[in-house]
Amino acid sequence: MANSNLKNIGTKLTLWGILLGVLLRGFTIFLEISHLDLGFSYEGLVAIHKNNSLNYLLDVFPPLILGIAGNIIGVVFRRYYIANNETISSLKSRKNEIFQFVELLRKGDVKNEIDFSQEDDLGRALVNLKNELIQNKLEDETRKREDFQRQWTSEGLARFGAILRDKSKNIEELSENVISNLVKYLNAKQAGFFIIDKGESGEKTIRQVASFAYNRKKYTDKVIIWGEGLIGACILEKQTIFIEEVSENYVEITSGLGKANPRCLLIVPLKTEEDEIHGAIEIAAFEVYKQFEIEFIEKVAESIAITITNLNTSLRTEKLLSESREQGRELAKQEQQMSSAIEDMKKMTLDAAKQSEQFVSFTNSVNHTMIRAEYDKTGILIYANTKFLEILDYKNNSEVEGKHISTFINKKDRIWFDELWETIIKGGQHFEGDMKHLTKSGKDVWTISTYVSVRDAEGNPEKVLFLGIDTTESKKQSLDYEGQINALNHSSLYAEYSPKGEVLDYNNKLLDLLGFSLEDIKDKTIFDFLSAEEADNFKVIWANILEGVPFEGRIKRNAKNGTEKWFYGTFSIVRDIYDEISKIIFIGNDVTVQRQMEEKNREQNKILTFQEEKLQQAKLDLSRKLKQSREEMKMQFREIETVKLLNEKTLEGMLDAIVTINQDNIVEFFNKAAEDLWGLSRDAILGKAVDVLLPKKHAEQGQEYMGHYFKIGDNMLINTRKEVFIIDKNGEQVYILLTLSEAGIGLRYRLTAFIQRIEVELF
Repeated sequence: MANSNLKNIGTKLTLWGILLGVLLRGFTIFLEISHLDLGFSYEGLVAIHKNNSLNYLLDVFPPLILGIAGNIIGVVFRRYYIANNETISSLKSRKNEIFQFVELLRKGDVKNEIDFSQEDDLGRALVNLKNELIQNKLEDETRKREDFQRQWTSEGLARFGAILRDKSKNIEELSENVISNLVKYLNAKQAGFFIIDKGESGEKTIRQVASFAYNRKKYTDKVIIWGEGLIGACILEKQTIFIEEVSENYVEITSGLGKANPRCLLIVPLKTEEDEIHGAIEIAAFEVYKQFEIEFIEKVAESIAITITNLNTSLRTEKLLSESREQGRELAKQEQQMSSAIEDMKKMTLDAAKQSEQFVSFTNSVNHTMIRAEYDKTGILIYANTKFLEILDYKNNSEVEGKHISTFINKKDRIWFDELWETIIKGGQHFEGDMKHLTKSGKDVWTISTYVSVRDAEGNPEKVLFLGIDTTESKKQSLDYEGQINALNHSSLYAEYSPKGEVLDYNNKLLDLLGFSLEDIKDKTIFDFLSAEEADNFKVIWANILEGVPFEGRIKRNAKNGTEKWFYGTFSIVRDIYDEISKIIFIGNDVTVQRQMEEKNREQNKILTFQEEKLQQAKLDLSRKLKQSREEMKMQFREIETVKLLNEKTLEGMLDAIVTINQDNIVEFFNKAAEDLWGLSRDAILGKAVDVLLPKKHAEQGQEYMGHYFKIGDNMLINTRKEVFIIDKNGEQVYILLTLSEAGIGLRYRLTAFIQRIEVELF
């Protein structure tokens, strides 16, 4: 209804009341004139007024009373309409507020708020939904952050793993590539690569082999004293050092824009799982690194340390193999020379009597090339050449002549040498082989020695001739090589194969790792430990090795129990004195755990991809459910509004008075009949305590007062009619029939009074 019509409804109803009163009065006049048979004329009207003076009042009162009644009805209707319109506006406003709230939630805005009362289940549910969305958003952000960290770490490890595999031939090249890529990957500003150096005297120092800053390689030759500064402390303690507040005097980063001190400094030791330390990495940055970034750098540092270990092992192995080959060639050469000299010596000894001049010539040449001495049958030295004196640290013959042979033999070798001496002086078999002699100062000298008995003209042993070649240095090197090879056997996997791939030898570490015994590998080839497909592929690699192409990389072997083992190592060929391939040597390390970690990372990436797909599907489902919930809420709002309007119109139109209070004894409904009964307006009662309608002071007027029964907590009159009285606006008692009805949902409670006025009609 338009506002202008609503404002004029009182006037219109008043006019209609007056008009109705006039018509009614006209009708009564018509009846009275007809009854008196006066005729409907002016004289008739005058006559009825003269006969009954009450007609003057009746001419005025009906139009007046009906006009007043029309005005009252207009005022009441206007108030009711305004109140009802305000309720509808409030519900619409609430509906719009809830709709806007849900719409913002759908768009992802979880910062908006909505007010609701304790009884507003829908508002509470929406707030709970908002809180769940906030929690889901936080969990999603946490998962994304963790996924990013894992992916960032995996990509970084893979990237630096490739760098370490490709640049593992030279420590300088390795350090430059690692430090430059590390600075770029970590968004650092400056970094240094330090390794431990051992001088010839065995003294340790720390040398900076690479430095990188602002995407430029820096050339430095910095040497740090062992244990000095933060770098020295990190290497000495084998612990990571992380400083978030860097001293202004420690390091300064310079760019084209100026100079600045870094915000954090990270120093990570290059150590393996076995705590073998090789150096450290120092990184300076303007941003403080997080824990997962520090752990990533530590893993990279460990991989670098393992690579350096493998590099050092490979370098030592190559050096040992080279020196071993050189020594083998030298020994073979010496053996040839020795064999030739001994053969010549035997021939000359047998022909000594007949070829004395040749013997003297031979003796002179031997004295220049070999150690020579002669002993009588009792072991007393009767002659020693210059080589003998020089090798055993004597100055002249007077120091050695007349000394027993035991003077030149170590006590540890006396037992077997005394038996050998007895055999030789009796004319028995001569001795050829490696033997130690003692110098004047007590040092050992290794020689390839020959002890032979010299016979007289009758063929009886007359004296003993000693000839030898000094092999002390070669023997020391050989023993050193043996020690290094033993150390290599304890630290690395070692195997020897024939050119056909036949197993010649496995060291204990390789046997233990594969679970085999020496008997298990007897008569086996390297291809017997591979699957058919892998054997075909490896035959190509083996052919390249035999062609002189060394192989370095990963290979898979099957252990005795069926498990797979992964090795990283090199295959190198060894040639004999004729430059032909005598065997192939494998030296490597077990990388099974690293391989398993790579497989595990690939599986985790698959799982993460699957989980991300599930999350996307869950988001779509949630969006669909939110849309469906929004449509259902709209339908519920429409139904609630419809039911409420129907109920209010139904109750409002009832002739009996209806009053409803809630669990707090607050009046929530007060219809038109109730207004007429009490003589009170709805605006004065709604939202007020029931005591306003039924004051407690009236309870003294009788037990049947309605105030005794119409209150929450008293169920005696539920669904029962009872005659009680109320006190109206004028203070008069009005008797009524009271029926109470209750309704409750959860903590919300309603009590409704249906009131019928008792009227006595007089006939």
